[in-house]
Amino acid sequence: MRAEVVADPREFLDRASDVLADEARHNLILGVVNTVIRSPDVFPDCRLYLVVDGGRAVAAAAMTRPYKLIVADAAVAGAEAPLAAMAVAERNVPGAVGNRPTITRFVAEWESITGRRAALEMEQGVFALRQVESVRAPPGSPRAAGPSDGAIIGRWLADFAAEALPDEPRDEERMHQALVRRLSGEGPGAYWVWEWAGEPMSLSGHGNPTGSGIRIGPVYTPKRLRGRGYASALVAAESRWLLESGYAFCFLYTDLANPTSNPMYERIGYRQIAEAAMFVFEPGTPSVTR
Repeated sequence: MRAEVVADPREFLDRASDVLADEARHNLILGVVNTVIRSPDVFPDCRLYLVVDGGRAVAAAAMTRPYKLIVADAAVAGAEAPLAAMAVAERNVPGAVGNRPTITRFVAEWESITGRRAALEMEQGVFALRQVESVRAPPGSPRAAGPSDGAIIGRWLADFAAEALPDEPRDEERMHQALVRRLSGEGPGAYWVWEWAGEPMSLSGHGNPTGSGIRIGPVYTPKRLRGRGYASALVAAESRWLLESGYAFCFLYTDLANPTSNPMYERIGYRQIAEAAMFVFEPGTPSVTR
């Protein structure tokens, strides 16, 4: 087995088609690479990797700096080793995210090669939905957000990042550009809000389509407004609209340690199809130990 870098994202998806065949389990990497194809300015620094055995791709990964390496499910045992060696050789890999058990084996290989530690940042559930269940709606109604909502959504996105992903890198200029792009209707991504009495109560977004599916997120309600059902009603309405628009699936990621969000999504109709994990790599100069 050997690892290689692939320059063309279309070639990457074509060669990795068997590895990435389970669209639900691979919605993150598929969504990111499809975004690179459709809007290359969104992720200008993208690196794509394959592990090949006998001419067949058996593992795949993608990284859009400064974000973590996304590791796909390996098709054969042992494919994580050359992929980890490639990640070490590339340097400046801040961490990795992927489904278990592949991500566990990949991280163990990375630690063995470097002699450094990978810290578990978050255990995640990967959820998929085909049909929306009825949920109780609080006062108000959902609507697509527009440019006039930019200020409040910008604040909420910053609050969400600080609360849910405090260790993730934050490029303020890139975040602003992404916000403007979604609010202006450029591409398939958008934000929705639940509004009552003329005031937004909760936020949800969608983007990074995979082909037949699209990912929901982020979902955020200010602390003072939580527990009233705004987020569940909003995600249900948004998911229903996306399915009616032609998508076969909606996907989302959750923090498995959150006792509130996981049951909420299950009530809407989302079902967990994988367990994922995010790791942060200890910085330092690699010191090969084997």
